[in-house]
Amino acid sequence: MFVDEAKISIKGGDGGNGCVAFRREKYVPRGGPSGGDGGNGGDVYLESNVNDNTLLRYRYNRLFRAERGRHGEGSDCHGRSGGDMALSVPVGTVVYDADSGEQLFDFTESGQRFRAAKGGRGGRGNGNPYFTRPWHQAPREHEDGEPGEERNLRLELKLLADVGLVGFPNAGKSTLISRISAARPKIAAYPFTTLEPHLGVVNADPDAAPGTGRTFVVADLPGLIEGAHEGAGLGARFLKHVERTRLIAHLVDTSDANDRDPVRDFEIIEGELGSFSSSLAQKPMIVVATKLDATTDRERLEKLRAFAAKRGLPFHAISSASGEGIVELVRGLADALDRIPRPAAAARSEEAPMIPPIAHGPSAARPEKR
Repeated sequence: MFVDEAKISIKGGDGGNGCVAFRREKYVPRGGPSGGDGGNGGDVYLESNVNDNTLLRYRYNRLFRAERGRHGEGSDCHGRSGGDMALSVPVGTVVYDADSGEQLFDFTESGQRFRAAKGGRGGRGNGNPYFTRPWHQAPREHEDGEPGEERNLRLELKLLADVGLVGFPNAGKSTLISRISAARPKIAAYPFTTLEPHLGVVNADPDAAPGTGRTFVVADLPGLIEGAHEGAGLGARFLKHVERTRLIAHLVDTSDANDRDPVRDFEIIEGELGSFSSSLAQKPMIVVATKLDATTDRERLEKLRAFAAKRGLPFHAISSASGEGIVELVRGLADALDRIPRPAAAARSEEAPMIPPIAHGPSAARPEKR
């Protein structure tokens, strides 16, 4: 099951309390205070993992709490600090504060880590020199541990792909990605066959030496209809996956089975993209006329070609069934990507350095039961 949104509650571990104790040892007439400090609570981290591709694990387990620090003990024994908790998320996950809506972090690379909740500091015991003064050498004061930071987070997954396939339902998006990559989405002759995005890796230079050919990632998105930004059809909830793409391939069905005007189809989908985000409407785009093998009315095809030329958009006509135009389209996509610079890697926050991995112990891997 593909899950691209989740809400979770996290809490850093509470700090342990400081201890009040005095030494009572033989031959030590003035032992003095010996209460140890409490241990610090564990932090909660989010870390990106390239092997994850869904937020399904957070659909039912939504409450996570790091281990608390142990209390201080006598004989100046400090409490043990609580273990940190590391929660794995897919690359492409954006973390928001669910209460304020503020974006906290954006995972764009594998191995990034963000401290989402800080553990509480342990309290000081009476053996801590902080309480001792020349006129107060037997303090009975101590501090309780500080509570760990609590946060409600909203996780939103945006797939990382170079090319996004958009268009009306049954425009041929799933058939195309199955033809040019190893992806195998469901294909059927009824609308909204695709209910979740699919990714496929495309090799634009199959004859090149291994490791030298151009490859890129294509995302097949569920079909859009007029009014999708208002919730019609499957709505626009999957369009967020196009926001990270560098290039949009707009597929338009020009076959005889489609009685709609292909130019009108293009304008409707373009309007839905602009209604969802102004940045989507400004992304580089390639127009792809599909189902060429089932197109006998070439006037519809030429009308769409002339419209694309008027808009200054590259145009390709293909048939995924027969393979006509597929090679030219793949090379055209690769050439267009070569001209589009890759986005600069997001600067890492000072609160989220690339730190050594945390040991995933039983306490870190097991969510707290409600």
